[in-house]
Amino acid sequence: MDRRDTPWILIVDDVETNRFVLRNIITDMGLQPILAENGVQALRIVERHRPQLILLDVSMPEMDGYEFCRLMKEDPVTRDIPIIFISAYDEPDDIITGFSLGGEDYITKPFIQEVVQARVSTHLKLHQAAQELAETNRRLQASVNEQLIQMEKEKKKVLYAMVSVARKSAGYDEDHMERLQYNSKVFSRAMQLSPKYEDLVSDSFVETISIAAPLQDLGNVAIPSEILTKTERLTKDEVELIHTHTTVGADILKDVLADDYNDFIQMSMEIAHYHHENWDGSGYPCGLKGDAIPLAAQVVALMGAFCALTESRGYRSSYSREDTLEILDLESGVKFNPELVDICKKISRQLH
Repeated sequence: MDRRDTPWILIVDDVETNRFVLRNIITDMGLQPILAENGVQALRIVERHRPQLILLDVSMPEMDGYEFCRLMKEDPVTRDIPIIFISAYDEPDDIITGFSLGGEDYITKPFIQEVVQARVSTHLKLHQAAQELAETNRRLQASVNEQLIQMEKEKKKVLYAMVSVARKSAGYDEDHMERLQYNSKVFSRAMQLSPKYEDLVSDSFVETISIAAPLQDLGNVAIPSEILTKTERLTKDEVELIHTHTTVGADILKDVLADDYNDFIQMSMEIAHYHHENWDGSGYPCGLKGDAIPLAAQVVALMGAFCALTESRGYRSSYSREDTLEILDLESGVKFNPELVDICKKISRQLH
């Protein structure tokens, strides 16, 4: 075995004779001993050399074995190093105290070479097995995480493909979705500068809303395109059918959420379900009012209106930025949160 791979065994005992006896036993096993006279010195050694096992005397000056063991087990870096107590005392209370502090075993003096070697060998093997198991678990978790990430990517691809179908059915171009994503992200960042919203809008919120916003009209996949693109006045039945796109979109996302909870799906579901709720409670499908409407849905509804107004449609030309802001201002307190409309007016030049 390469000496660099040979396990280090830290021997901590204030009696020189004991240290040398244990050193010789450990050396005969082909292992590398490190000697320390007390707990304080042992702590300094552990900082430089990470032993694979510690033989620890209980009764020592400056810092006894129990205190040293407690400090080792409280530190996440060293807590897994096995500790075998060595002592001239074999009272049950002493042994129980050692085990309660995290010690793995107990050897009494005078030392019997075969007993020491057997205990050291056993705990080194257990320690090595535990490390190998931890490494296997780490690799497995990494593999699982990679698969989950890939699954999330695939879910988003499927959802975005459905959104693309819904977008084409409604007569929106791809630029509309890109603007909605961009503007929702820029607007959310601006909200972080508002005293009311700085604690509600995290960086994660900003990033998530930028990818969740296009899913607002996911439910349009269930609405006939001739109704979505109809320029004449809609019948009552047609209006009711269009209104169902909110619950349909939310239900699609709810089915995805049932398999795996995550912020993206949760926010997308809220946006799809509630982006037609109005600030004064006159919206649909639930008639929510004010801050009962999820914040992400409020943001996307406002940015969706901004994008729609500044784009041309088959039945009208696009509105100027100034006219758009006037229209949104008229809807402040009715359709939209007045504070969000104020933010929109302040940052409108940053919006596309």
